[in-house]
Amino acid sequence: MRNIKNLSRRTLAWTAVSLGSTAIAGILAASTSLTPASAASATGTSSSFTFALVPSPNIAACLPNAGGSVTITTGKQNDTMKVTTHGLPKNAGFDLFVIQQPLAPFGVSWYQSDVNANEEGNGSATVKGVFDSETFSVSPGGTVTFPPTNQYHLGLWFNNPQTPFNLGCEPGATAPIVTPFNGAHHAGVQVLNTSEFPVAAGPLSQVHR
Repeated sequence: MRNIKNLSRRTLAWTAVSLGSTAIAGILAASTSLTPASAASATGTSSSFTFALVPSPNIAACLPNAGGSVTITTGKQNDTMKVTTHGLPKNAGFDLFVIQQPLAPFGVSWYQSDVNANEEGNGSATVKGVFDSETFSVSPGGTVTFPPTNQYHLGLWFNNPQTPFNLGCEPGATAPIVTPFNGAHHAGVQVLNTSEFPVAAGPLSQVHR
């Protein structure tokens, strides 16, 4: 039996040399019980795209160091979005949305995650979902009806309306401005967004799986 095995290996090696590198790859894969196709699917492929979050209107005046960064890494079934923020009020809460337009009136908006700033005013969140050129919402009927609508931008809102008001981020306002951008539909104003990208070509449109 040992001689038969040795002969088979020598025969495979001689055949591989005769047929070229393509045959070598196929034979090596066969010898390990893994076909070239399954080897490729086991390895998989992914790509990453990183972009900035910039201050919303009036925010740079009250929070001069506010900013953030987002990295979206594609996967076979969905994407991973990692968000980091800096220069925000310490220990404050924020709410992250995928939105149709980076600035008001924002359009179709989808609540993604909380982002909490620490003692240094830095925050982070990691979200799994579809955050690429295929991201869209649709309502064929019901209380609201609209056709498939892509959402390619991101926005971050103060969770507490009182926070930006106390910081002077709402010049001329005599009371905190309340927006619907948190789970209780009682949030503050937007603090960061992706307005460096065109309205119809937000950063998510640059990501492809």
